[in-house]
Parts: sequence; C-alpha cells; structure tokens
Amino acid sequence: MLAYTIRRLLLLIPVLIGMSLITFSIIHLIPGNPAHTILGEQATPAAIEELERNLGLDKPYIVQYGLYVKGLLTGDLGTSLRTKSPISEEMRPFLAATVELTIFSMIFAIIVGVNAGIVSAWKQNSWFDYTSMIIALVGVSMPIFWLALVEQWIFAQELGWLPAFGRENARDPVEIVTHLYLIDSLLSGRVDQFWGSIKHLILPGIALGTIPMAIIARMTRSSMLEVLRSDYIRTAKAKGTHQFFVIYKHGLKNALIPVLTVVGLQTGTLLGGAILTETIFSWPGMGRYIFEAIGNRDYPVIQSGILVVATIFVLVNLVVDLLYAYVDPRIKY
Repeated sequence: MLAYTIRRLLLLIPVLIGMSLITFSIIHLIPGNPAHTILGEQATPAAIEELERNLGLDKPYIVQYGLYVKGLLTGDLGTSLRTKSPISEEMRPFLAATVELTIFSMIFAIIVGVNAGIVSAWKQNSWFDYTSMIIALVGVSMPIFWLALVEQWIFAQELGWLPAFGRENARDPVEIVTHLYLIDSLLSGRVDQFWGSIKHLILPGIALGTIPMAIIARMTRSSMLEVLRSDYIRTAKAKGTHQFFVIYKHGLKNALIPVLTVVGLQTGTLLGGAILTETIFSWPGMGRYIFEAIGNRDYPVIQSGILVVATIFVLVNLVVDLLYAYVDPRIKY
C-alpha cells in the first residue's frame, strides 16, 4: 500500500506542473498587451508600464514562470489588482464557504444516492425501483437554477422553514476561527449558531447535490445489479446470511469501485461548478469570487482561483485512487 501511495504521489508532480503552466499562461493568452487590456482603453503609458512591472511582464517568459512557481511554493498567490490585498488571505473565506457547501452537498448525494441505488437493485423492477430511477433521471435533467428558485419559493417564501440567502444569521454572526462556520460554531460552543448554519446549508446543498445524487444512484444500481448476480452472493444467501449483511457487507464493497469514481469526479465538479447556486443563494464562495474577478479583469485572482480549484480536484482524485486500493487490494498490484 505504501509503494502504491508513493507512486500515485509521484504521478501528481507532472500534473501539477502542467496545471501551473496553464494557469500561468492565462494572462499571456490575452490578445495584445495584457496590461493595456486590464487597465482599459483610457490607460496612460505610465500606468501600463507600472502594471507591467508589478506583474513582472517586463521580464522574459521563463523568468516570469520561475517567479510564479517560486511564489506558489511559498504560498504566495500574488496580489489582487482590485483590492490590493494578498490573494491567499482574501481567498480563504471564499474557499472555506465552497468547501463547506461541497462537503454538505456530497454527503447528501452519497447518503441518498447510494442507498436509493442499493434498494433499487435489491428490489429490481419494483415500484421503488421505477420511482427512484425516474427521480434520478429528472434530477440529472433538472437545471440547478430552476430547482434553487423552486426551493426558495416553497421552503423560504411560502413555508418560511429555511433561510433563502447567505451563510449565517446577520444579527448573530459566527465567531470566525477556521471560516468553516459549522466548525467555528462548535468551537465557540454555540449550538444555536451551528443549527443556524445547517439551516442555511440545506437549500443550496440540496440544489447543488441533486445532480450528483442522481448520477450516484444510477451508478450504484447498475454496479449492484452486476454484483448481486455473482456466485459468492448466492453462496452467502445459501449459508443463511441475513439479507442486510449480504447486500451491505458482501455486495456493496465489491460494487464501490465505479461509485467511488463518480463520487470523486462529482466532488471536483461541484468545487468548480457552483457559480449558479452560489449566485442564487448569495453564497460567498469560490464560484462568485472568480466570476467577480472575471468581471473586474483581476487576472491574478482568476489565475490563483483556477489553480486552487484544479489542485483540490487533483487531490480529491488522489484520495479516490487510494480508496480503490483499500476497497479492492488487487488494485495496488
């Protein structure tokens, strides 16, 4: 297992180098003079020259890339052109908000999707099977923004059960420690704030997790149907093993490989694809942060935001690869 882990970590090096090259090249792919494009048509030559000097655009390309990588290795993501603040500090609360929303959405998607897929495979061709697969098909096809607006209308406006916007109660804000409000509220011993943060997460979390939930349910059902027809499952049933243990102990573990792949890919997708959800629910996450940077032509923020999200995506897939070897020991050979 250790040798397998080391090999997977070594394979990350060329991937990370490629990602850094792509994100570094963003500013150089701008047609014309990047500094002139950032500052606009009314920029003076002196302002353009100063911005080129600040961004290092007056140096050779290879020197610029070397300085860029050096900054990344020291945790320096640069400075925002709009706010003049260090991007690594400015990005932290936005990244924490997106991570919290993504984790909540994936927990919802995994719990509902995996169990719906298992029961559908177990009760194949039953009313539950047909109903859950229809719901999964609708979930995959349903636009996120439409579901989000329907949730707000029903549960926030009509019923008043859940808040429609933001991460916290503005009248009783969470004391910031990690920028993960669920953790911060527990660290401060405020159960009421913890429950308030949960309520703010429910609507955007379900809206964002609906598509992954549907995909996981369909994949789990397909994988479980194949496994339940295996000889060792029939043997376990013949020995009188309880149906619950046959399915969850013997069947599910052997059906998890394709499900883990889907979970890893969907987690990475949610990290970078939550712009609509974050906009509708006024969620201060990475999607909105990068989107606003694009509107402000804040290219250092765009570069850093894309690189951070892509790095997390790669790390999530690394974790999935390691889980492969844990679930199926034959993988590491």
